[in-house]
Amino acid sequence: MPNTDLTSVTLADPVTTSRSHRRKAWTVTGLLVVFMMVNFADKAVLGLAADPIRHDLGLSATGFGMANSAFFLLFSLCGATGGLLADRVRPRWLLLGMALLWSIAQMPMALGGGLVALVASRIVLGAAEGPAFPVAQHTALAWFPDRRRNLPGALLSVGIALGVVLAAPGLTWVIQHQGWRSAFAAVAAVGVVWAAAWTVFGRHRTSPGEAHSTRTRTGADSGSGGEKSSHAPSYRRILGTRTWIGATIGYFCTYWMIALSLVWVPSYLHDGLGYSTTTAAGLVAGIWAVSGMALLVQAGVTGWLLRRGVSSRWARGRVGGISLLVSALGCGALSQAVRGPVTVLLLLVGFGLCGAMSTVAVTTVAEIVPARRRGGALGLMNAVVTTGGLVAPALTGYLVDTQGSAGYRHAVLLAAVLLALGGTAAVTLIDPARDARRLAP
Repeated sequence: MPNTDLTSVTLADPVTTSRSHRRKAWTVTGLLVVFMMVNFADKAVLGLAADPIRHDLGLSATGFGMANSAFFLLFSLCGATGGLLADRVRPRWLLLGMALLWSIAQMPMALGGGLVALVASRIVLGAAEGPAFPVAQHTALAWFPDRRRNLPGALLSVGIALGVVLAAPGLTWVIQHQGWRSAFAAVAAVGVVWAAAWTVFGRHRTSPGEAHSTRTRTGADSGSGGEKSSHAPSYRRILGTRTWIGATIGYFCTYWMIALSLVWVPSYLHDGLGYSTTTAAGLVAGIWAVSGMALLVQAGVTGWLLRRGVSSRWARGRVGGISLLVSALGCGALSQAVRGPVTVLLLLVGFGLCGAMSTVAVTTVAEIVPARRRGGALGLMNAVVTTGGLVAPALTGYLVDTQGSAGYRHAVLLAAVLLALGGTAAVTLIDPARDARRLAP
């Protein structure tokens, strides 16, 4: 049975073709791209300042890893809660509240806090940032029909990469010339500026077109005034689909790599491979630049395939899965490499290409889930995925403390194994057309 969802949504939702709607849609998307940039600059600051923070606060590698893992203690829980709230509360206000709380959470370290303040502030920051990605994606995707969602979805993920690309050299300069506490103050100030812009220009789509697209996907009667709760599948049914499971496993592996990139890659490059602090920051920026390019290429390839009638099983699931498998090969080789040009190439491939899976996971789940369940489904996926951020920093810190520089190599080898498993899951399990039919009433 062919999947005709894409065409029906586009024809039935003429508001998406108006100039005013497109302008609003891309204004919101642009602001949300910057939102994700700020989000990941906030996360990156601790990894970029790892050495001076460990020196000043007297932390071992294990202690520093645990301090980073504290960020994820409430991250997953709040990610799920925020996603569920986005189905009931205007995401505009959720996003504004998150941005303001991020800035507040940075201030204890900017003002001279020690280890206790560091752990407490990271817990609060994690709670505030947990819902950021699913709620931002939910807000942006509501403005676009399914076949047009790949680009805005990818751009939000590119915002993640851009945040680190710009933060790595910029915050490294601040850390070296103004001290690491000034870096916390800088990201707090940027968060406040974004919140002010969002207050003025931020919008949430409430047009009837989105409701119609939901009715089309779930097979509800088009003559009804809106989607009824009884027409929406339960979260239990959604989470039981092979597509949700495959997308979540693949995205979990991507997030494991994100956590390593933010927390330990700067130290790995400096302490494990002998690069200078400045060069290490440049290579970190390079990883995220490659990730951003991979996201845009994935969006272009997936959109091109969908417009030519290729199923999402291939256009999304297998494109994302193959990117994870290629990254697995890169990390496997990187774990055995020594410093040199080939090592740089393997680093960029291993840590950069896998980022494409984040957009694949989000747009795949959004394809099979009605609008009334999208925020919750994405939030619950994010809650599972981000447990990788809880485990990866602490485990890597333990490996470094117990094995020295060999611990970095073993951490990279473990990442290769996880990426291979995630890529296999994405390729074999993701099939949106099949699961959309099973979720239909």
